[in-house]
Amino acid sequence: MTGADGAGLWRTESRDGVVVARFGDPPMSYLTGPALAELAVLVEEWTAPEVRAVVIAGSVPGRFITHFSVEEILAGQPTMAARGPELNYRVHATYGALGELGKPVICALNGDTMGAGLELALACDIRIGERGDYRYGLPEVRLGLIPGGSGTQRLVRLIGRGPALELILGARLLTPAEALEWGIVSRLADDAVAAAEGLARRLAAMPGTALAAAKRIVHQAADLPLETALRMEADASFRAKVSPQSTAAMRRYVEIASEDRRAYLDEWDDDQPFV
Repeated sequence: MTGADGAGLWRTESRDGVVVARFGDPPMSYLTGPALAELAVLVEEWTAPEVRAVVIAGSVPGRFITHFSVEEILAGQPTMAARGPELNYRVHATYGALGELGKPVICALNGDTMGAGLELALACDIRIGERGDYRYGLPEVRLGLIPGGSGTQRLVRLIGRGPALELILGARLLTPAEALEWGIVSRLADDAVAAAEGLARRLAAMPGTALAAAKRIVHQAADLPLETALRMEADASFRAKVSPQSTAAMRRYVEIASEDRRAYLDEWDDDQPFV
């Protein structure tokens, strides 16, 4: 599958099962209602079986998604009481759908990533930061707001209540290196998009049923009691074992000489270094 679409605020390219979606709304790349609506349509399109991995990044130099448009929030205040938290629900639904995709979603934080931008990154499965003069964080409290696009909940689940409260209440922004120390990104790269694409291609080559099962069980069982989570894991493991893709992958493995199997499992694409 190859192709590109640049009709709106999101530009997508797809090749060999990997979709790269870049957001850009110069000069500041603020998220807006129209941009959110475009993303919702894209997430639905990514449920197609030919899509095996997704990379989300920014296209404006120095910016991923700076934050949600404060101008749009102010403009909507006159009708906000009647509409209630409708916008928040739309953000929750769109970001939540990323977690429900049966394929990995990798976020390349290749620029300033704050507010709704960081919340989008937190909704992705893997986050790769980029070395540079960028800032990541949830600054909403400084503006009299709170993170309302799932940030209060996703950040707590990722780094713990105490650290999350320090960042949220203090509206503290982090450099990419600090975000790595706090556990918000899993690693840094000189070119986050290239690193994310390299990882996405590696994951796209994995058996899709196993990827989907592993992602689902990690997300769904993370906050459950251990005994319940282990039952879910056992069921997912059983279903993966009996899938045709699993059978084919295991047969390829047992055809490899025993002394060569560790090298096979340790393979990495050196042309697309992960760090």
